[in-house]
Amino acid sequence: MPSIVSVSNLSKTYAGGHRALKDVTLDIAAGEILALLGPNGAGKTTLISIICGIVNASSGSVTVAGHDIVADYRATRSMIGLVPQELTLGAFDTVWNTLCFSRGLFGHKPDPAYLEQLLRDLSLWEKKDSELMTLSGGMKRRVLIGKALSHQPSVLFLDEPTAGVDVELRKDMWALVRRLRESGVTIILTTHYIEEAEAIADRVGVINDGELLLVDDKLALMHKLGKRQLIVELEEAVGVVPDALGPWALDLSADGSRLTYTYDPRNTHTGISGLLQAIREAGLLLKDLKTTQSSLEDIFVNLVNTKQ
Repeated sequence: MPSIVSVSNLSKTYAGGHRALKDVTLDIAAGEILALLGPNGAGKTTLISIICGIVNASSGSVTVAGHDIVADYRATRSMIGLVPQELTLGAFDTVWNTLCFSRGLFGHKPDPAYLEQLLRDLSLWEKKDSELMTLSGGMKRRVLIGKALSHQPSVLFLDEPTAGVDVELRKDMWALVRRLRESGVTIILTTHYIEEAEAIADRVGVINDGELLLVDDKLALMHKLGKRQLIVELEEAVGVVPDALGPWALDLSADGSRLTYTYDPRNTHTGISGLLQAIREAGLLLKDLKTTQSSLEDIFVNLVNTKQ
């Protein structure tokens, strides 16, 4: 799939000497949903601010659909929509006028039918004549998305789009993001919510301390870096793990009824067969077996901690 956004050796050092980005290289495919994960101060917002033309890079380059963001800034800016973290909206304007004005800023002719459908998709049509100051925080967040989409961009950046939004509205927004992707919009979102990336992203990038640690397909990432656990439930509780089971570094539950074995599913020999045989030879009776897979959150925490 061709790249619609290409970032090459991008770095940013602020006046105070803080190096927010360090030689970041990233290609974003047309039509994908990419989630950028990272702790506060990792460089996520700086990265998307540079791509969107809000912050100047110290070095490196960015292209959008083959256009350089500096040399062809008018062309690239018209292809990008940005939903910022902050609720940057006026107080007294109406929802409808806000979207109309935003569309006009990009030189687009009025299109009431498109804006009506957009507001309906955002569950805001009934609020089109409401002043922004009367809206809830969740509704204001959706107005920001409407503003970003008013000029029909092909690339949409969502910077912490569901911050401060309740769980039900968050899931509504996830559904909207999927519909946008189905219509051909490329979506890049930053998030603190690991389940958000796990629910809707095609690929996941992890940023920490200005470095892009990795970018990979979500499922491939969980397969490659995820650990699995075999949980063995015993018919009778034990006080300690038998010495014969020492090579498997088992964890014994507090009540002595479960043994947990953590292994790497990529290894040809996981050691499970030998473990089960050793358990029987130790005279322990099995009640049940089950396996669990590392979550994306487990992988993220491990990656960030190993780089600190």
